[in-house]
Amino acid sequence: MKAPKFHFIRANSRQQTLELLEELGDEARILAGGQSLMPTLNMRLSQPGTLIDINKISDLCGITLEEGVVRIGAMTRHVEIANSPVVAENLPLIAEAMQHVAHHAVRNRGTIGGSIALADPAAEMPACALALWATLAVESINGRREIAAKDYFKGLYETARQPNELLVEILIPKEPPDDVSVFLELAQRHGDFAMAGLACVGRVSNKVFEQLRLVYFGSEDRPTIANQAIDSVVGKVWSTETSEAAADALTNDLDPMTNLQGSAAMKLHLQKVLTKRALETAIERAGEFK
Repeated sequence: MKAPKFHFIRANSRQQTLELLEELGDEARILAGGQSLMPTLNMRLSQPGTLIDINKISDLCGITLEEGVVRIGAMTRHVEIANSPVVAENLPLIAEAMQHVAHHAVRNRGTIGGSIALADPAAEMPACALALWATLAVESINGRREIAAKDYFKGLYETARQPNELLVEILIPKEPPDDVSVFLELAQRHGDFAMAGLACVGRVSNKVFEQLRLVYFGSEDRPTIANQAIDSVVGKVWSTETSEAAADALTNDLDPMTNLQGSAAMKLHLQKVLTKRALETAIERAGEFK
């Protein structure tokens, strides 16, 4: 199939992009890596009036560590994040998740900002952003505002970003050295859309989870925190019974969607399996598995 007709503008600066978004609003779409946008255009699932190409805006790229916060420009490619020593040292959850992001060709072009702006429920980066208490910085001609990840994802491909706003930066507190993180995903083939996935961050002492964050993706309409599963584990000595209790609690936390990746019942089952694996792996990585 062929894409519908559209106007194409290659923006030369961030300011020009913001002015175009203010003028065009819902009629415009941002072209970053294009790894999700181009297929939807060709299948005519997306029919914007204008594409704004921001690939030449260099100040939207880069990874830095400043005062305990890793700052990642929205146009930073997945491959750059996967190869970044700053990410490997300070954000091991994202370093592990990058191994599951699509395929090499997609990682070479796709961007972290594109993934988070699209908010595909099967994508890895939105779940990691939520699990790591990220802040998402957006800009319009009226200025900059910062949105906590817990307030950013609103539903299926729906976010708190307004049509005249551009996602410019992702700010993520570095993971404390005493924390452990685990990223797990199940797909029909490696690199395919996730049927179920889990981003887990916790702190373990004497086999007790003192803190825990469980964020699920691939089954709901957005990345989802499993509060009841977390409550069933925190403060208790880990055991197979504790893991079973956490898995059982997911019935109240999750409401999976049936789609081409599987039925709701199957996805709930897979998330329960991942929960038990993640908790056991976290205990192992904390050096307390005996």
